[in-house]
Amino acid sequence: MTNRETQSAAPAQLVRIEKPIYGGAFLARLEGKAVFVPLTLPGEAVRARIGEDRRGYATAEAEEIVEAAPERIAPACAHFGACGGCHYQHTNYPQQLEFKRAILRETLERGGVSAPAEIAVLAGEPWQYRNRIRLAFDAEGRVGYRGRRSHAVVPIAECPIAAPALVEAALVAAEVLRSVAPQLRPTEIALFANRDETALQASLFVRSAAKRPIDALASALSERLPRLIGAEVVVESAPPGRRPAPPPRTAARWGEDAIVYRAAGFDYRVDHGAFFQVNRWLVDGLVERVTEGQRGKVAWDLFAGVGLFARKLSESFERVVAVESAPAATGALAANLKGTGGIPIKAATAGFLQREGKNERPDLIVVDPPRTGLGAEITSALSRIGAPSMVYVSCDPATLARDLKALTGGGYAIESVAMADLFPQTFHLETLVRLRRA
Repeated sequence: MTNRETQSAAPAQLVRIEKPIYGGAFLARLEGKAVFVPLTLPGEAVRARIGEDRRGYATAEAEEIVEAAPERIAPACAHFGACGGCHYQHTNYPQQLEFKRAILRETLERGGVSAPAEIAVLAGEPWQYRNRIRLAFDAEGRVGYRGRRSHAVVPIAECPIAAPALVEAALVAAEVLRSVAPQLRPTEIALFANRDETALQASLFVRSAAKRPIDALASALSERLPRLIGAEVVVESAPPGRRPAPPPRTAARWGEDAIVYRAAGFDYRVDHGAFFQVNRWLVDGLVERVTEGQRGKVAWDLFAGVGLFARKLSESFERVVAVESAPAATGALAANLKGTGGIPIKAATAGFLQREGKNERPDLIVVDPPRTGLGAEITSALSRIGAPSMVYVSCDPATLARDLKALTGGGYAIESVAMADLFPQTFHLETLVRLRRA
């Protein structure tokens, strides 16, 4: 009998849940060892079966809630638990916000960063907030999300956290694909909608590099989905034997290349595949938090995307340098800054800082890096440049803590920290940190 089989055959054990941890699970202890149990709540007594047992911790699944917490509620989605997209639907929204604020504070302090006494919270409507979803296809051509405990596709009939037009479009697209283009066999579909759901984009991801006609499919899709204004087919994998895999490339395209997205008082062009903040209810509030009270001669917006912050900053700064390297975003960035004091720069942030950091000291630097954070090279450059004011927008508290420790060690002081809940019902959280040169 294998180790895994021995573990699965072992009886479930009673544990008491202590607190939430980053990643969606909750902490319990068994004979002193940390045990991570998803879909539970602090204070609950749970019979849990150990799944993976490592030297420093174990993971487990709750088989029975012996004593339920008063905050436990019925989830709003029929797929919750099987689907891997959400983690907190079994508790009320105020409790979710407290979980995230506590996790953020603990992560910062564990990383050697003194969090301020007050961590503000930016939150909004916790349902139907997503303006973008990406789903996979199963062997029967049904759409769904990856499962919580495996990479298998969990077919869906609903998704309460997504804009309704996206769910409708995903289900219709799967039906149309099965009837009109079964030979296409996409692996995934990504859908993006503007705030009021009047316009949709679709991207179909395939593995084969064979020629992919799209006209008949696009015609059938647009007939069923009048809000669909553009679609593309993207090849994501390399031919057999070719490593490493080349970057994704567009094999076919139909309709408009971009959506116009109204946010923070401006119309933004957002091209296929370009990053844009996912919570349609909180985009305006996020921009306001980042830019409020900021003014001067020169601002830098690093990892600028399509210019969400740079466009607003151009109202209060004489010149805004917006730096972005992603090909999907740079064209839109230039278009969105046209006619303003914004200057789009197509470059990686580290390279830009190496070149320009010796020549200019801006009044403000805004950074909005990917989940990997800034890293040592960029934090060192930022500390050396020493802009009087900095705003750090982070989507990962662990890499944020690492970078803040470096920045505060390099001459910055934390003015304020706000937790922006851009991803209700999930463990993901966004953080806005304002720093001032000490």
